[in-house]
Amino acid sequence: MPELAEVEYYRKQWTPAIGQRVVGVELHADKRIFRGQDTDALRSGLKGQALQRAEAHGKQMAFVFGDCHWLGLHLGMTGKTRIESADYEPGKHDHLVLRMQSGDQLIFIDPRLFGRVLYAACKSGEPDWWQGLPPGILSDAFTRERMNAFLKRRARSPIKAVLLMQEAFPGVGNWMADEILWRSRICPATRAGDLDQQQTKALYRRLREVCRDALRVIGTDWSRPPDSWLFNHRWKDGGVCPKTGCPLIREPIGGRTTCWSPKWQNSGAPK
Repeated sequence: MPELAEVEYYRKQWTPAIGQRVVGVELHADKRIFRGQDTDALRSGLKGQALQRAEAHGKQMAFVFGDCHWLGLHLGMTGKTRIESADYEPGKHDHLVLRMQSGDQLIFIDPRLFGRVLYAACKSGEPDWWQGLPPGILSDAFTRERMNAFLKRRARSPIKAVLLMQEAFPGVGNWMADEILWRSRICPATRAGDLDQQQTKALYRRLREVCRDALRVIGTDWSRPPDSWLFNHRWKDGGVCPKTGCPLIREPIGGRTTCWSPKWQNSGAPK
């Protein structure tokens, strides 16, 4: 499932077309990624409009055309955006194609159809699906006090599960949560309410650090993270902790496969 940095990377795939008008829209209206949407309105609304800006928030993207047309994209598990030249022939999984005045084509591909396409025409303000989103983790509004209040409300849940809750930690997915907890030296099975002041301070700092690092490394050009991260060691059985050299453990915690280092992440481990 794409996370914060991957979404930022795919947002930027369409930004070269900012300022260009849409001259044609092709889509597979019967596919489930368009569920609940008026695809005729999407076609007619976007045609003739110039792409004004591209935004990302957590795991969601929004592209604004003209002065009121909003196109929302959620990548799901296999969704991707890309830009192709005029001579490209769209394939069966290219479910949305925007033909631009330059001849370029903005493509949304989703082979497994777990993504979502949203459309709204808003004369003022933002669509419902873009309003009321929680503060981004790197925003000034994401404070340690706000984080602590949410941890308190989810006090009985393992901290790994809590970090995956998008209403509080937008953009954090499985690998990011593992990286955050590993850098914080917190056992992922620790209940959120059992973290002490020192641990929540470390958690807040590492949350923001991992988001910044991920955007810089992955979100910029899909670069491979350095081996000093947990990221490169977590995917397969037999990996070792970059800090201790001891074996990593992969096990389900909070309903998700979790990779962690027992010798390193001994802070808050359940007794």
